[in-house]
Amino acid sequence: MMYNWQLQGWPNFTYDIAEIQPFILAFAQETGEVNGLIQGLPDTLKQETLLQLMLSEAVKTSEIEGEYLSREDVMSSIRNNLGLNDTPVRVKDQRASGVAQLMVEVRQNFQQPLTLDTLKAWHRLLFAANVGRINPGEWRQGDTPMQIVSGAYGREIVHYEAPPSTRVPEEMERFVGWYNSANFTLKGQVPEAILKSTIAHLYFESIHPFEDGNGRIGRAIAENALSQSLGRPIMLSLSKTIEANKKAYYDALKEAQRALDITAWMVYFASVILDAQRAAKAMVLFTLKKAQFYDRYKTRLDERQWKAINKMLDKGAEGFDGGMTAKKYMGITKVSKATATRDLQQLHEMGVLVQEGAGRSVRYQLNLP
Repeated sequence: MMYNWQLQGWPNFTYDIAEIQPFILAFAQETGEVNGLIQGLPDTLKQETLLQLMLSEAVKTSEIEGEYLSREDVMSSIRNNLGLNDTPVRVKDQRASGVAQLMVEVRQNFQQPLTLDTLKAWHRLLFAANVGRINPGEWRQGDTPMQIVSGAYGREIVHYEAPPSTRVPEEMERFVGWYNSANFTLKGQVPEAILKSTIAHLYFESIHPFEDGNGRIGRAIAENALSQSLGRPIMLSLSKTIEANKKAYYDALKEAQRALDITAWMVYFASVILDAQRAAKAMVLFTLKKAQFYDRYKTRLDERQWKAINKMLDKGAEGFDGGMTAKKYMGITKVSKATATRDLQQLHEMGVLVQEGAGRSVRYQLNLP
């Protein structure tokens, strides 16, 4: 088995631009709509949208790698780093603090050229709490091959083997040089954003320069490329879209790392970017509806009812899984079944909730027109 870095012509990737153009055109429309929506939001809602997207990216980029972080810790750290907390909140999980700071760095400094020092600094943020297990901010070393492996002990399947550690410094110098000077046949901010982000992620993942954290840094690079090309912080979460179907992501990477024609990879990752932008648009629209919802009912619901409603609103544009039932309402508010049933019926009559089903299967969803 030969991998892309072993092939003559590496790292000169080729692809059929005609296959990618439909995604570029669709993304141009979607990102224009999202930018317009965000510009029309009040400052408080703009900030909430940015916070929610950074939170989603931080949590999901970690989940892809099997790390599950407290959303509360991540959000507190993001707010600390943006100076939004009057008094910085103590964050117990330093992993949450590191990935949150990385999210802020990527969105605040995207206009700067990408450097080796930048990438190493990002890596140190991720692994500040893991000194000893790896060397934060240092390229991998040693003679042991860097392999992507799955399967039980003794029956391992090698999906990919990266270049030897001795080649990493040279490969990374070349990667950063390409990133800062890449030219594409299709001109314009949007085509460059899609093409650069898609190639940059694959290129970096193929070098796999660190002992750990390559996926998280690679996805940060992809978002950085989008922001840099568009000239504004990108409002989406690639990792949320990827995490929803991790198998497709790893399958696409595996195939792309065996050849220099990366058309299939380009189509896959461009579709991820497009889906992520559409999901972000749904989130922006939900944020606007939520604000209107609060304005409409802020003085009409009691504290107990708001506690349940806020649980539903916290689920975002995807909605409250399975709807609100009397049993769930009882668990959230600690009231009797009779009180839960009465509250839910009252909220339905007020227009706060929409009823689905009947009898024992009755459930409710938020009424967000």
